[in-house]
Amino acid sequence: MDGENTIANIDQTDWAALKDRLVEAGSQVLMMPAAGGEITHWNGALDPRPKMLVRCSTVAQVSRVMSAARGFDAPLAVHNGGQDWNGRSMRDGSLLLDLCDLRTIEIDTGRSVATIGAGVTSAQLNRAAGERGLAAVIGNDGAVSMAGLTIGGGYGPLMTRFGLACDNLLSAEVVLLNGRIVTCDGEHEPDLFWALRGGGGNFGIVTSMSLRLHTLDDALVGTIVFPWTDGRAALAHYAALMLRAPGELFGAAVLATGPGGKPVIAISLVWTGDPAAGEAIIGEAAAAGHPIVVRVEPTAASDLLFLTDGKLAQGLGYEVATRWFSALTSTTIDVLLAAFEARTSPLASIVVHHCHGAATQVAADATAFGMRDPHFTALVYAAWEPPLADAEQHRAWAASLDAELASTSLPGGYANLLPDRASDRIAHAYGPNALRLSRIKSRFDSRGVLHAIPLPALSPAA
Repeated sequence: MDGENTIANIDQTDWAALKDRLVEAGSQVLMMPAAGGEITHWNGALDPRPKMLVRCSTVAQVSRVMSAARGFDAPLAVHNGGQDWNGRSMRDGSLLLDLCDLRTIEIDTGRSVATIGAGVTSAQLNRAAGERGLAAVIGNDGAVSMAGLTIGGGYGPLMTRFGLACDNLLSAEVVLLNGRIVTCDGEHEPDLFWALRGGGGNFGIVTSMSLRLHTLDDALVGTIVFPWTDGRAALAHYAALMLRAPGELFGAAVLATGPGGKPVIAISLVWTGDPAAGEAIIGEAAAAGHPIVVRVEPTAASDLLFLTDGKLAQGLGYEVATRWFSALTSTTIDVLLAAFEARTSPLASIVVHHCHGAATQVAADATAFGMRDPHFTALVYAAWEPPLADAEQHRAWAASLDAELASTSLPGGYANLLPDRASDRIAHAYGPNALRLSRIKSRFDSRGVLHAIPLPALSPAA
């Protein structure tokens, strides 16, 4: 069931009728693009043109919208942060549900559970949990919605210790396309619950979710910045360290432009075990070359967000590419270094992190997110300042690097960041789970109204 091409756009007469139906149901409807200033999106290189905007601040309002829209087959998009670089949360020609006002947070400290609305961001949950001495498994940017992060999988600095964000989903409140409100977990609507853990926003409108929180003493954070002349040695040492890293160690390598416009390699390590062991590991990583900066500091779990938060500013132009690797070979490292030297913008960056530990100790078929082998993920960010007239050269840089990395990469990639056109790689990303996901999509959205991560098409025999 490929949500991108199962239905045609409804005509202007139907849009007018749908607006009347929504107004009758008590919804405030804004027509686009006149309402373009009402919403913001992260990727300034996009010019999204939804057809109609409806803002919902309660689950009852979402239910009324779904009931009223039933039968129109209007392409549906859900906006609760807008950080998806592909623009899936603001599809052209769609009925856009804005859920940013669903921002309730309830923390049950006795059970270590947070129940949050669909508009809650990573920063908001992180702060609320931290104030109660608990840690939430979040991503790398505070502006990202927790709902989008979780249902897409959810890499982050605590994944090696506590699993992916989707592994910490305990239950979700979902408004189905017929307007019915259901709560799903391991016992209630288990197929829906399974699909939400990594399968994207393909099955209904998630309005709230309950997430497992954790107790965690201060982490030890090591930041090591190497000059570009040490780049090959630093990346090779980082790669070897990650292949034998325990679950207490998360690590990321960043290729970025440093002060004075010169490229640098930054190794960021987060250790959540015995502090003495962590200091030894960070010291070992620093010995890979002649670092410009070596900083080691105890950090509360709720402060880990500062490592990456805001590094990818809203409103810049972005093109993103991503690849998975079982190992960072010398060939892969050479390709990364050469490509970064040829970057088309000082704002470009490449991030490589490693998934192991708790995130890989989950059965591949236990959640929709099926990549449970240890792996590196490379994230290529072409970023540039407006005006966006020169966007093609930056997009070409990202595409060229993506193509060069293909020969040493694994099939698939992080589906939450893969572009819609990468249908084969999305299918590989889900692996054997793809067929089950498509069947669940067919059950809950047989007309392909929800346009999230495109899932493989069901064959007639399936």
